[in-house]
This record gives sequence, C-alpha cells and structure tokens, in this order.
Amino acid sequence: MTKKITVSVIIWLVYVFADYFYLPYFIQPFSWLLVCIILLILTVRQVIKLIKEKKNIKVNRIINLSVTLILFVLTFYNFNKIPNFIIEKIDWSISYNKRNQIVKDVLTEKLKPDTTVNNGICKLSFDFPIISNSGNDIWICQNKTEGTKTIKFWISRGFFESPQTYFIFTNDNETQKQYEELIKVKPVSNWKLEKDWYRIMERD
Repeated sequence: MTKKITVSVIIWLVYVFADYFYLPYFIQPFSWLLVCIILLILTVRQVIKLIKEKKNIKVNRIINLSVTLILFVLTFYNFNKIPNFIIEKIDWSISYNKRNQIVKDVLTEKLKPDTTVNNGICKLSFDFPIISNSGNDIWICQNKTEGTKTIKFWISRGFFESPQTYFIFTNDNETQKQYEELIKVKPVSNWKLEKDWYRIMERD
C-alpha cells in the first residue's frame, strides 16, 4: 500500500471517530458531504489513471482504487452507518462502567439537571472517552412513578428533522413498556442492551 493511501485511511479513521464522538450535530451533515466529495474525486482520479495505464496496470493502482472506493462507500452509505455501528459497539463496551456510575450518581441525586432552560439537561465534565456524544450532556427525566428516572446518553443528536439516538437507562416500568413496544415495531434501530438499558432511536 502506498504512503498516500495509508495517510488517506488514517485521516478517514480520524474523521469517523471525530464524527461519532465530537462533531456537533449541526456540522455533521456538512463534514459528511465534504468527505464524500473528496473521496469521490479521488476515486474518479484513480479510475482515470487506471484507464490510461490499461496496457501496463500497476498493482498499487488497483489497491489505491479499491481502498478509496471502499472508503467512499462506507462513508456515503446512510451517513457513515457501518463505521458508526462498529464504533457504537466499542463505545458501549468501553464506557459501560462509567455510564453505570453516572446512573448511580443520578439516582442518588449527586448529579442533577444543571439548567431549567434545557429541560433536564445535565452537562458532564469533558473527559475522555466521551460518555454522551455531541456535547457530553445527559438528559435526566423524572418519571411519574416516584423514585424512578430515565437517563439518556446521546449516541447521535441528529440534525434538522433527523431522529436522535440514545443509550437509555430507565427503572420506570411504564417507560420500559414503551421501549419494549418500540423494539417490537422497529427492531432494526431499537433493542434492549441489558436489564434497564436500551438503545433507542426516537424523534423528540
């Protein structure tokens, strides 16, 4: 693999991790579009060079074209769906204990919503790895049942009319029933992670 394609892969990996963890939701569609355009231009360039070298095709040219095309498809397909899905699985495992500790702090009221304007938003300290994407905020909902709470950790904050995606803890029976019904209706984007924990996509 040539140095250029190695650098391209590294930059692409930095982009997908930044897109998942850090980029604000209102910037994500524009960064996605920019990366798609760049990769498309690079792919077209590689195809043109391959055509010109048809009588003497180099192995490096085929590798460069294949890798660039793969990166383009992975990025273009449903807004980084494949790489984000893989990173999401890693994210859930790596930050599992930390999220559970935050839940304990919320249930014991060591952590509370720190602003009334944002309707239950609590801003966490900016540590690595990020616990709740696009700002490191969590959403604390006091349920109707006394002593029960629903705590939402953002996976994706969405943009415009796009749905928002969360890791959600809830110990409220009614809320759990709502999520169980949602999982039955749309199991592709919603599922139960373990007791009291869900991965949910919803519109707010």
